[in-house]
Amino acid sequence: MANGLDDVVAAETVLSDVDGLGGRLTVRGHSLPELAGRWSYAQVVRLLLDGFFDKLPDDAELTRALGQARADVFERLSPSLPLLASLDVYSAMRAGMALLPDDDTLTDALLLIAAPAVLTPALLRLQRGEEAISPDSRGDHAADMLRMLSGSVASPGLAMALDTYLVTVCDHGLNASTFATRVVASTQAGLTSSVLAGLGALKGPLHGGAPGPVIEMLDAIQAHGDAAGWLRDAVAHGERIMGFGHRIYRVRDPRADVLKAVVRQLGGEGEAGRRLAFAETVEQAALDVLRVAKPSRSLQTNVEFYTALLLEAAGFPSQAFSNVFAAGRVSGWIAHAREQQKTGRLIRPQSRYVGPVPDPVA
Repeated sequence: MANGLDDVVAAETVLSDVDGLGGRLTVRGHSLPELAGRWSYAQVVRLLLDGFFDKLPDDAELTRALGQARADVFERLSPSLPLLASLDVYSAMRAGMALLPDDDTLTDALLLIAAPAVLTPALLRLQRGEEAISPDSRGDHAADMLRMLSGSVASPGLAMALDTYLVTVCDHGLNASTFATRVVASTQAGLTSSVLAGLGALKGPLHGGAPGPVIEMLDAIQAHGDAAGWLRDAVAHGERIMGFGHRIYRVRDPRADVLKAVVRQLGGEGEAGRRLAFAETVEQAALDVLRVAKPSRSLQTNVEFYTALLLEAAGFPSQAFSNVFAAGRVSGWIAHAREQQKTGRLIRPQSRYVGPVPDPVA
């Protein structure tokens, strides 16, 4: 039996391919460097959904439809926001999305894609005693998310950075949350039910919950003053070094390079530049420590490390990092759900019973 379903092929997909040995990510025939920083998130949403809905609009029309979806989500869910804000921000986002219609139309899909971008800023503002800001349906998706968070128009560089992040994490093979989404979709449940399964899986610290602890690690190392010493001590005590190693990649995660370049563009002078320089020092120290401590394993920088720095620079608190991850990944979940629904096949694996055997009946 494959432990954790390692190397078991559970689906055929046209959506994405993760080459763990070569360190390459392909999304619908395009390499990650072709898309990140070159295609807007709305364009990538259209790329992912193409063929799974009738009469998919062109890029400009889809951008407008996504903007209208943000406005519709805010109007639908505003009355529930005060109650939702009493929960942690991830649980609140998930609960809010559960209030959306559970059907399979493009309208339903766009509401689900818009929801994390609307709910996350609104909930964060309410939790710090500020009023939620309504969406600008004419704005770019990432830029509008930042405006709803801060209350002011984001710089073009920061908006592009967040947009690139959303594109970078939009889909990534049959990871835990995508598989959970496909399992529920295979029952012919609606898109909201399927996406909620993905959100549940993403909450776990072994999947989407890791970027936040990267910030905690960097802060602890900075306070300690000796990166290599802190890291060696952590490894000696059996602790995981956050932001390093991946279940599939045996080389450097290609998404890490994309996000590192984005963070470097944001860095510039001042505190942001010093934060990046420090993180790069920690990254190299971690790679050196892990190479010596675990020579039989290839533990390279993964997407979480520079995700943490990018989202911190964008103004998101660490407890909301998984929300922003979901804002990018939800488009991939929906595409996988529709792809699975079209097969008409229920996902129903077998298990092997290894428990006690009852005594034979006399």
